[in-house]
Amino acid sequence: MGADGLTTVRSSHGPKETMDRLAAAVAAKGLTVFARIDHAAGAVSVGLTLRPTEVLIFGNARGGTPLMQAVQTIGIDLPLKALVWQDEAGATWLSYNDPGWLAQRHGVGPGSNADVDATVGAMRGLLEALAKAATAAAP
Repeated sequence: MGADGLTTVRSSHGPKETMDRLAAAVAAKGLTVFARIDHAAGAVSVGLTLRPTEVLIFGNARGGTPLMQAVQTIGIDLPLKALVWQDEAGATWLSYNDPGWLAQRHGVGPGSNADVDATVGAMRGLLEALAKAATAAAP
């Protein structure tokens, strides 16, 4: 886990392919894509430039609701989000918030609630699998 609960994984693909692979993996898991936000396109629309930077917002009520039942303020951090971005050297990265860090942020750390712990563990596994599907080189 990176600073402030951010997990970042280097991609073997360019930004568009990484995001397309992520969106496909999310759909394959039966999750809902709520939004795909292209920050670079937004920058262009106001006459500015930005390297590829895109957010995917996704999830499902079955996964997020148990956390919100435990502490409703976590709703500010749900649904889940993943950021695909390109650095100044041209490398592509995928970043997301660690669900355990989110739970701690809202006062339900490990061991405080068994249902929360189970949900956080499932979300963490899901995000790791999605990140691998989006960033890994083809076999």
